[in-house]
Amino acid sequence: MQAVSLALKRVREVSLVNKIILALGMAVLTGILAQIRLFLPWTPVPVTCQTFAVILAGIVLGKYWGGISQIIYVVLGAAGIPWFNGATGGYGVIMGPTGGYLLGFILAALFIGHVVDNYKWSRGFYQLLGIMAFANFILIYLPGLIQLNIWLYLFKGTSSNFTQLAYAGVMPFIAGDIIKIISAALIARSIIPK
Repeated sequence: MQAVSLALKRVREVSLVNKIILALGMAVLTGILAQIRLFLPWTPVPVTCQTFAVILAGIVLGKYWGGISQIIYVVLGAAGIPWFNGATGGYGVIMGPTGGYLLGFILAALFIGHVVDNYKWSRGFYQLLGIMAFANFILIYLPGLIQLNIWLYLFKGTSSNFTQLAYAGVMPFIAGDIIKIISAALIARSIIPK
C-alpha cells in the first residue's frame, strides 16, 4: 500500500500537460461509468455509477484537478461527446432533468479534493465517509433537485413539493450511493499518503 500512496503522490506532482491528461482520463472514466445505468419507472433520473468516478476524481487528482476533470466531462459532453448516461451528449442534456447533478459533480470533486489535500485529519476512513457523503448527498443532490424541479415545472407543467422531489431525485439512489461511498472511502483510505 505504501507503493500505491507514493504513486498517488507522484500523480499530483506531474507536469501541467500530464495533469491535463490525467484529468481527461478521469473525465473518460466518468463517462464510461455513466453508461452503467438502471432506469426506475417513477423518475426521469437513472441510477448510474458515475458518482463513483466523481468521488475518486477528488481523491486521485486533488483539490483543483479533480474538479477540472469534471468540468472537462461536463463541457465536452455539452459540446456533443456522447458520454453522458445513455451515450448522450449535447447542451440539451445540461438543460434536462439531470443537468443539475452534472453541475454537482464539479462541486463534489472540488470539495473532496480540497478537504483531503488541506486537512490531514480528513484522511481516516470514517472522516472520508463523512466528507464523501456530504459531497454526494448535498453538493450533488442539491443542484440536481433544483434543476429537476425547474425541469418538471417547465417541461411537464407540474409543481413538485420537497417530498415529491426527494422521491424522484434522491430516494431511489441512496442505497447505491452508500455502496459507492463506502467503496470509494476504502480505496481512498488505502491510497492517500498518510
